[in-house]
Amino acid sequence: MIQTNSYGIPNDAVITIAGTVGVGKSTMTNALANALNFRTSFEKVENNPYLDKFYSDFERWSFHLQIYFLAERFKEQKRIFEYGGGFIQDRSIYEDTGIFAKMHYDKGTMTPTDYGTYKNLFDSMVMTPYFPHPDLLIYLEGSFDDVVDRLKSRGRQMEQDTPIEYWKEMYDRYENWINNFNTCPVMRININDYDLMNPNTSVEPILERIGEHIQTSRKFIKA
Repeated sequence: MIQTNSYGIPNDAVITIAGTVGVGKSTMTNALANALNFRTSFEKVENNPYLDKFYSDFERWSFHLQIYFLAERFKEQKRIFEYGGGFIQDRSIYEDTGIFAKMHYDKGTMTPTDYGTYKNLFDSMVMTPYFPHPDLLIYLEGSFDDVVDRLKSRGRQMEQDTPIEYWKEMYDRYENWINNFNTCPVMRININDYDLMNPNTSVEPILERIGEHIQTSRKFIKA
């Protein structure tokens, strides 16, 4: 018998936070993990052998970088479920193919052959009944102006130096991706509906919504 907390969230639940750059995925991940006493899973960028090479030559290294991310995220997903769940995950494995690899293909920085190979590998590894999908994907959303304001407020120089057109393209790609995503249950949260700078004070209504979503989806799967 799987135990649940007072919000109806099972102790073995796996919840993934998704959304474009700057919406507060890491902040939400920590807030939910602290409230639920869950473990966290964050993207690992240190010791990535392709990242620096990629930024110096997109066309040469985009395929290698995406394969590396796919392998690392796949291993992390296995680790999460081998622990028995109870995780909040910052960014999903699905965004790699739906957003980033496709963007490289569309912009010509990944060849059709490389993109086809990557997509076939992704589908064989992830889009199968044997891959442990999250109980819930929480999509953080807001207007483009809201997202840009968040990027400016956190003051990262690399983000400040990036052309606004890049962030608009990323924003549009995320919106298109989530509107067509149906691999696991999705719950949308507008970033203006809670206090990003002090999320622990407004996390309770979010936890109640999470519990309702997971309970409904698990009943549907059993049925």
